[in-house]
Amino acid sequence: MAHGSIVRLDETALNEAKSVLYQAYRHEPTFQYLFNHRQAGYEQRVRATIRELITLYLELGQDAIGILSGETLVAVAFIGNPDLRLDLPNRFSWRLRMMLTAGFASTQRYIEYHEAIRKLLPSEQTHHLPLMGVHPKYQNRGFGRQLLSEVGQLCAASHQGSGLVLDTGNSHYLQFYQSEGFRSLGQVKLGDFEDYVLFRETAPTDAVSEVS
Repeated sequence: MAHGSIVRLDETALNEAKSVLYQAYRHEPTFQYLFNHRQAGYEQRVRATIRELITLYLELGQDAIGILSGETLVAVAFIGNPDLRLDLPNRFSWRLRMMLTAGFASTQRYIEYHEAIRKLLPSEQTHHLPLMGVHPKYQNRGFGRQLLSEVGQLCAASHQGSGLVLDTGNSHYLQFYQSEGFRSLGQVKLGDFEDYVLFRETAPTDAVSEVS
């Protein structure tokens, strides 16, 4: 399996990170439902949402890492600190930017989806993984496992929270996450399918690797 170099991301990697996440998410059932892929302008709404979420997490100083294969960024993960329970409905500037770019209906649907996930979270503080993706050209090469392993190590090293929460509406990814030790906290109904909210405890013995 391929093995890339782990790097920490900042504003200089914004365009590359947006491209990786757009390619990773645009065919995912959760995004197709939330941003109505049957209506014109779907790709623009996906791009806008990814851009505004990345901007928000960088503004709030959250961890963001990626994997380089050679000089190409092929995978990206944004990690939410457990001390930061993102209260999207009350983040006015983010909501305004979203409504102006992704539209009112998509913004409202995303906020409702976000709140439904929050209701399933464990009572303990947890890290969350709102954005993680591997560019489709580089999938099935082990980059996803490498990235998730690094995320787990960073969460353990922070000595905050009890674990990591993520979600997926893709059954293929569900099996992958379960193989990585995640268990289901419940489901969020999205149209004719369900989005699974998953949790894995942070292993206190996880070692921390170097992030360049």
